Amino acid sequence: MHNPFHTTEAEETEDQQLIESALGGSSAALESLIKRHQHYIYNVALKLALSPVDAEDITQEVLVKMVTRLGQFQGKSSFRTWLYRITFNHFLKMKKRPLESQITTFEQYGEDLDSIPYHDLSEEEQIEQRELIVEAKLGCMSGMILCLSREQRLVYILGELFEVNHNVGAELLEITPANFRKRLERARRDLYQFMNRKCGLINKANPCRCARKTTGFIAAGWVDKQKMRFNTDYVRTIQDTVPQRNTQLDHLLEQDYAALFQDTPFQEKPHADRLLATLFSDPKVRETFNLS
Repeated sequence: MHNPFHTTEAEETEDQQLIESALGGSSAALESLIKRHQHYIYNVALKLALSPVDAEDITQEVLVKMVTRLGQFQGKSSFRTWLYRITFNHFLKMKKRPLESQITTFEQYGEDLDSIPYHDLSEEEQIEQRELIVEAKLGCMSGMILCLSREQRLVYILGELFEVNHNVGAELLEITPANFRKRLERARRDLYQFMNRKCGLINKANPCRCARKTTGFIAAGWVDKQKMRFNTDYVRTIQDTVPQRNTQLDHLLEQDYAALFQDTPFQEKPHADRLLATLFSDPKVRETFNLS
């Protein structure tokens, strides 16, 4: 999958053709348009809400807005700029999701992490639990992003994970490039300072290690051995979709630590067919496209 913010002229043309066909009554074109964008919306939603269930609900809510407003797209900007502006406005205005009330500040999150006991694993146990350790790392890092305000989260996702430039980011969030740059710098600084205090991946003087915390995360219900939420088998990593820095993670410097977050799996959820069925049964969608 391509980065949705690094589009080619051919991709923009294809989006436009699908829009025209969908507005002309083609449900197949509408379905194709949805499938081109739903996974990106889902992955941003997952970073924003942390819960896969909430992320699915948010994705559906955004897609309903997209299809019911499709006739309002006038081509003054690229379709993707128009779509993701709708997406981000929805994120900023929607009601607070449950985990946003549980994980609120870096200080509180640090205390929660400290309350999880260490359990040293043998070399054999680390090999056996390798995938669970990755799940623990990804879940813990996702919790860190949740400590940022919604505005900071969106800026960080755009600027660091998708590597959009300040002008594109400012256009998407309808702020000035200078404001986008300042918010991104603050989000980077806040995340780095927290990780430098707590995370052994960044500062080897810190005792916290993913392998040492995994058993405690499982006991606390943070990691589900039967159903992993972040380290999934059906994903492509963001590293496959976003240009990466060639960085060795065990030799991180302050400006490079974001590579940890860029290595978060990009999830192509199997809920796509269910989401489409639900979407096409929505009264607003059926009325907009005269679906019988």
